[in-house]
Amino acid sequence: MNIKQLTGKMDRFVRSKGWYADDTKRPQTPRNLAISLAVEAAEILEHFQWRDEVKNKEELSSELADVALYLLQLASVTGIDLEKSILDKIEINKTREWDVDESNVEGPKSYDV
Repeated sequence: MNIKQLTGKMDRFVRSKGWYADDTKRPQTPRNLAISLAVEAAEILEHFQWRDEVKNKEELSSELADVALYLLQLASVTGIDLEKSILDKIEINKTREWDVDESNVEGPKSYDV
């Protein structure tokens, strides 16, 4: 499933809950979605408070999904093509100067959790 399909699925879910209605208790405004995104991102940090390893991968997975869903929704309601934005940002990042760790030229390591 690609980003556009995931966004469509999220949109259908939001519609089914009535959250686009004017009188909803969960208005899908950019401000509300940005706040919710930040709150969910902070919940990811809780999984690493006082430890470097993931204690509960299933719970972390759920928090990561919350962040992704709010990000999809925020991009959607603001009319931003997130897939294009991501691809554009990757191209921009390729031109930036980054510190190079010569011991890690093959990419990130996989951590067992």
